[in-house]
Amino acid sequence: MTLFKGAGVALVTPFAEGNVDFPRLAGLLDWQISSGIDSIVSCGTTGEASTLNDEEHINTVKFTVEKTAGKVPVIAGAGSNDTAHAVFMAQALEEAGADGLLVVTPYYNKCTPKGLIKHYEKIADAAGIPVILYSVPSRTGVNISPSCVKELSQHPNICGIKEASGNMSQVVEIARYVSDDFALYSGNDDMIVPLLSVGGIGAISTVANIMPSETSQMIHKYLQGDTKAAMKLQLEMKPLIDALFVEVNPIPVKAALSMMDKIKPEYRLPLCEAENLSLYDIMNQLRNYKLIR
Repeated sequence: MTLFKGAGVALVTPFAEGNVDFPRLAGLLDWQISSGIDSIVSCGTTGEASTLNDEEHINTVKFTVEKTAGKVPVIAGAGSNDTAHAVFMAQALEEAGADGLLVVTPYYNKCTPKGLIKHYEKIADAAGIPVILYSVPSRTGVNISPSCVKELSQHPNICGIKEASGNMSQVVEIARYVSDDFALYSGNDDMIVPLLSVGGIGAISTVANIMPSETSQMIHKYLQGDTKAAMKLQLEMKPLIDALFVEVNPIPVKAALSMMDKIKPEYRLPLCEAENLSLYDIMNQLRNYKLIR
C-alpha cells in the first residue's frame, strides 16, 4: 500500500494565457524525474487545484501520468467540501491513471470528527487506489486529530497522511497511534527531518519544485542512517524555504520557477503576482543557492 518513500514534489501547475501550459508542464516533469524525485503529486494545493475546473484537473493528471510513463508514482490531489463530488473526482482521477489520491480535508463546512471520518471512509470505499489523508488546517480550517487518524488508518484503502498542521506534538501523537505500514509524510518543508525522526518515510514538498535532487537526497540520507548529513541539508535549506512561504503558496514558488525560466509567472485569481519586496527576497535566495545568476 505504500505509494513511495522519499520526496514527492507538490508540483505547480504552469499556466499560459489562462490555460494549463502543457509544454511547460512536460518540461517540469522531465526535470523532476531526471533529478531523482520519488513521486509526483499533481493538482494539489501547490498545483492550484482550487481554481482548476474538473476537466482541467482530470486532464492535467492524465497528462502527468502519460508523460511520466510509470517512472515514478503519480498521486492526484483530490478532495472537496462536498463528499459526493469528492467521490466523483476520486473515481475520475483513478480512471485517468493516478496511482494514488491525496485527499484534502473538507473545507468551509467545518464538519465534526464523526463527519470527517464518514467523509473519508466514503471516498476510500469508492476508490480502487490508495488514499493519503491531507491535513492542512491553516488552509482549510479543519484539522485531522490524532484520534481520527488512528481510526481512519484502520481502513484498508487509506495508506498514509500528509501532515501539514505544523504541530510536532500532534505529529508525535499520530506516530504513536499508527502502525508501521501507515505512511507518515511531512507537509511542511521546514519540518521534514523532525518528522522523519518519529517514523516518517518522506515528504510531499513545495521546495522540491526548485530543488528536487537536494530534497530527495536529504530524505534518503536520513532513511539510510546518515542523520547528520540530513540535518545539515535541512538547516541549510531553511532560508530558501522561508522565502518560498513569504507569501501564500504557490505564489513564491511559481515566481522562483519563473526566475529559473521554467514556467511563466502566471496565476489564477484570487492568487496574483508577488510583491516586489517578496520577489527581491526570493531572487536573493535563489542566487545564494546558485539556482540563478
